Amino acid sequence: MHLLLPLLASVLFVCGLIFVKRVSRSSVRPDGVGQVTLLFCVNIGSSALMSLLWLFDGPETYWLNFWQPAIVALLFMLGLVLTFTAVEVGDVSIAAPVFGVKVVFVTCLLAFSSATGVPHAIWGAALLAATGIALIQWTGQHHPRRIGLTIALALGAASCYATFDLLVQRWSPAWGSTRLLPAVFLIVAALSLLALPWVRWQPMVSHGNWKLLVPAIILLACQAFCITIAVSVFGDAARLNVVYSLRGLWGVLLAYAAARIWGGAEADLSGKLLLMRLSGAVLLTFAVALAVLS
Repeated sequence: MHLLLPLLASVLFVCGLIFVKRVSRSSVRPDGVGQVTLLFCVNIGSSALMSLLWLFDGPETYWLNFWQPAIVALLFMLGLVLTFTAVEVGDVSIAAPVFGVKVVFVTCLLAFSSATGVPHAIWGAALLAATGIALIQWTGQHHPRRIGLTIALALGAASCYATFDLLVQRWSPAWGSTRLLPAVFLIVAALSLLALPWVRWQPMVSHGNWKLLVPAIILLACQAFCITIAVSVFGDAARLNVVYSLRGLWGVLLAYAAARIWGGAEADLSGKLLLMRLSGAVLLTFAVALAVLS
């Protein structure tokens, strides 16, 4: 049942990125929201949601080890910057599946850092998921100059979040989930305040940008809450991330649907390209089934 959390997070993540993509279209204009404003709002929203965990009981906080949540917070912020940049540069239907390589990174990190290693079935699921992701991204040749940069940025984000999950899983038992995660996002909020001089307040409420910004903040904050709570409480990072990689499937289907409604590059995909991306997404689904049944 704990796998329902990353499943929900995978849907929320892609829905949030669709709104981010629409907001980022106006980022380059002088009156646009801008990426700094978007990052600031999402970080503050996520931190506010995570702060609710302080209301629950937990073990004594290990403040002498405050460097631990500080490292995790830096990884989260760097991953978010790379994520937003990848979506701004390329298509959601390319970036979202490549983010799924995180499941391979997590599996490798766990294997090298754990004495017990990772079950063979999880390795198989991770490799199957990677194959599906590769199939999706290799078919996206309609913007060849952007694909390389988009993939590089998405891989960077995936590596940051994989390390984030590993450290949360390792340090949560000592801190407790209701103490480590709020401490992490307290630091995220504090670092985000440094961006205040560059936050564009007026564009947030003009040109209807708030109608896109508010859903983006809510969706991304909720998905961060779901996946980090799952990793922190249950510690099953490898299996959780295989399920979370289903965002590659939603990234193809939802991004295409959104582009058909609101416009976007995904709406111009040929039937062959769309079929190839869906084939890769099906491999991701099989990977999830293998992980769940293992």
